[in-house]
Amino acid sequence: MRHHRAAKPIVESLSVLSVRQAADPPQSTQFRILVRHFFERFFAHEMASSEGDSRTRLLQVACALGLPNFVVTLYLYTPYHLPHAVRPYWAQVSDRYFYVLYSFVAMGLLTLFEWDLFFPDLLDLCVLSHLPVRSGRTFRARVTAIAMLIAIAVGTSNVLAFIVLPAAVDPPSLFRFWAAHSLAVTSAGVTGATFFLALEGVLLGLLGDRLFRKVALAIQGVSVAALLAALFSFPAVSRFLPDLTSSSAARWFPPFWFLGLYQTVLGGAASSEIAPLHALARLGFAATVSCAALAVLSYPLAWLRRTRSLVEGAARRSAHNVVAAPFYGVLHLTAARQPATRAVWHFISQNLLRVPRYRMVLVMVGGAGAALVFASAARIGIASHRLFLAFSPDGLRAAVPIVAFWTVSGLRSTFLAPADQRGRWIFRATAGKASLPHIAAARRWTLTCSLVLTLAAVLCIALADPRFLLTPRFIAGQLLVAVALSVLLTDAFFLNVKSIPFTGAKPNAAANFALLLIPYVGFFPAIVMFTVALEPQFKATWSRLAWVAAICLAAHLALSRLHRGRIADHLSQIEADDDEEEFPLRLGLRY
Repeated sequence: MRHHRAAKPIVESLSVLSVRQAADPPQSTQFRILVRHFFERFFAHEMASSEGDSRTRLLQVACALGLPNFVVTLYLYTPYHLPHAVRPYWAQVSDRYFYVLYSFVAMGLLTLFEWDLFFPDLLDLCVLSHLPVRSGRTFRARVTAIAMLIAIAVGTSNVLAFIVLPAAVDPPSLFRFWAAHSLAVTSAGVTGATFFLALEGVLLGLLGDRLFRKVALAIQGVSVAALLAALFSFPAVSRFLPDLTSSSAARWFPPFWFLGLYQTVLGGAASSEIAPLHALARLGFAATVSCAALAVLSYPLAWLRRTRSLVEGAARRSAHNVVAAPFYGVLHLTAARQPATRAVWHFISQNLLRVPRYRMVLVMVGGAGAALVFASAARIGIASHRLFLAFSPDGLRAAVPIVAFWTVSGLRSTFLAPADQRGRWIFRATAGKASLPHIAAARRWTLTCSLVLTLAAVLCIALADPRFLLTPRFIAGQLLVAVALSVLLTDAFFLNVKSIPFTGAKPNAAANFALLLIPYVGFFPAIVMFTVALEPQFKATWSRLAWVAAICLAAHLALSRLHRGRIADHLSQIEADDDEEEFPLRLGLRY
């Protein structure tokens, strides 16, 4: 027999091997694909962008979470390196308090923003239930994605400060400082995330999906306002840290718990100074363990209740609202007399109430406005070794312009938010370009909301400090400020709006974040300070009030005329709109 010699192995270069390995990627398991899918949905959904890139959104979120800590760390370098000066102990505690406070607030806001994506939705039921995927594997994949989200968010929100902070504060023991900082901010972030996750799980498990949806929006709004109010009140609270941490009120404020944990691990203080913080540190440790355990235990029950509700379907509700019928009758006779205006008015109302993206935007904007009002008006004081909460007259006067600005700007941002707008073809097919009655409906809707909220702010000011009701001229001045700001801000923000709400922005348009911040960083402080400084001047006499009212009326008429002229020019143009050439193709038709 012929003996066959063994074939010699072929010696290949490293470049050939690298190409071969790249051509044959490892096969992903079903579990990994599900985890990747659920994790990407946190950043590529209708509340972030209808056609957004999940990696780009993830990078933007990471930068937004880590940038504030990094900026504060750079600011701290100067006070810690002044020549012949040592930063006092409680000033250092105040600096550390910011980091635990920010970690708690940032993770709480992120959890509230992703509130609806922690549990299955109708899309998961319609798609994943028809695939050969076990429900237990889907459950474990979503839990893993949630854990990854919390871990990555906590890490990105504190990693820059963790690296740069030792060089800024120059601690005596580097490793002890790193251990204290890492433990405190991580515990604060994990507690802030798991608390709201556990709250959602408990309420969803006990109430069911139908009742939970009725209270979810109110809980989100109150939670956002409370978190942002705690963050905005940092300068006022940091001044009284010695008294606040030693009082009984500290047991009800979670950021103080993790500040106590920070100081306990760091040490280096007298026993009399750090003794009140030991009890807070124990509360912080217990809160972290309890919130994490409650979130883990309540999640399966909430998962089952949500899945069962999706399978059974929601109960059909009557479209006729008996309570709102008289209001609609008055509305159709006053602000929405024309059919086009009436249709767009109801279109706005139904979208804001039914679409989760728009509800979440309103919750975030409303919570931020409420927190700014509280931070500007509330003041903390000490009398006879007791803390009390007072209201500043200037801060109360600033409440009206704050409410007016955030209402108008928030609604405009919501109307132009990029989302899934494939249904906007109905307006193109029935009405063509948006005419003046269509666009006027959005302005009147916004003006109505702004007037209601600003007048309610005036009433709250009167209840907070009854001294403001002593003069009728002061009441007239506050009403003039509320009405004038609502009207003029609505005219200014909607001056260039030429589309029906929820139909004008392109879904794939990349918004410039710097341009979005210009109205809030540049115009908002100027409007508030100008209004507060001008109020005592024109409230001095009735003649000045009349002059200011006449000037505001003239400005309103000028802006309205300018807006009508721009709408007329827009309607007279025969050029194609941005998507008019693609319009028949989107319907599946051809020219």
